Amino acid sequence: MSESLLRVEGLQTGYGEVQVLWGVDVDVRDGEVVCLVGSNGAGKSTFLRAVSGLLPAWAGRITFAGHDITNAEPDQVVAAGIAHVPEGRRLFSALSVRDNLLMGAYLRRDGQPAIKRDLDFVTTIFPRLAERLKQDGGTLSGGEQQMCAIARGIMSRPRLLMIDELSLGLSPVAVESLSEALARINRETGISILLVEQDVMTAFELAGRGFVMDVGRVTLSGPTQELADNPTVREAYMGISGGAEPPA
Repeated sequence: MSESLLRVEGLQTGYGEVQVLWGVDVDVRDGEVVCLVGSNGAGKSTFLRAVSGLLPAWAGRITFAGHDITNAEPDQVVAAGIAHVPEGRRLFSALSVRDNLLMGAYLRRDGQPAIKRDLDFVTTIFPRLAERLKQDGGTLSGGEQQMCAIARGIMSRPRLLMIDELSLGLSPVAVESLSEALARINRETGISILLVEQDVMTAFELAGRGFVMDVGRVTLSGPTQELADNPTVREAYMGISGGAEPPA
């Protein structure tokens, strides 16, 4: 793997007078799939919001592709090459699927032919979207909305795709399909992926390296296979105690 594409060092932030993150260090290398896992309320979504410029950093440094983007505006972060798929998908419910996807390309200046090629690519990755291009985003199923949100992110031509809670509210079948699509996107495009996920097993299956967050701090990090074998992780996040094996 190459050197870090995204490097977050000593990040501190919160809401009002409530501090949520306490010196968080995370890095993602070019072409890598990384996960950030932890229980609800650990600070995972807050971390993504700070990287995306939606929440100010109180301390620390965020660099992307060698450039300091600490406290950059959200549109500057997108222009730099980071796409954020937020928790809950947040599609424009009254817009068609096609228009939702094109909203992801609103900052691009490489012309309509290039945008059309990427639209063809995402509808190949997610053929259900190809069938529903004229349908309103708000009428899609939960899994289809997540497909659309991810595809919208890809339409910005990012180098890093950050996904907040891929599996939230979705069936195991939908999660498996989305995981396969993300693996293909990473393999075929080289886009790095940072997956923030409460479902630790799903995250570890997709990512090669991971960070475990607890109460606003990263407590463990390393290859996901090593994290999956860690007794603390197995008991606290995977529901496995002792020497028991994870369910198939």
